[in-house]
Amino acid sequence: MGNENVLFFDPFPFRMGQKIHINSGPRKGDWEVIGVDERKVKLRCPVSLREFEWDRFCYFADEKSGVKWPQKK
Repeated sequence: MGNENVLFFDPFPFRMGQKIHINSGPRKGDWEVIGVDERKVKLRCPVSLREFEWDRFCYFADEKSGVKWPQKK
C-alpha cells in the first residue's frame, strides 16, 4: 500500500432555488432546483416548466495526490 492519486465523489449538496446547468447526458440543459431530500431531487425546466423528480444523480469530484490507498475503514 502506497500513496496514489485518488478521486473522491460526494453527492452534490443541492439547495432549493439553485439555477443549474447540466453539461451532458439525458438531463442536459438548464434547470431550477425546486425540491431536495436525502434520496431525491426535483427539478423544473425553465422553458417548458415541466417538473421531474429523480434519484440524486449529480456528484462533485475531487482529485488528490499522495493519498494512502486503499484506506482501512
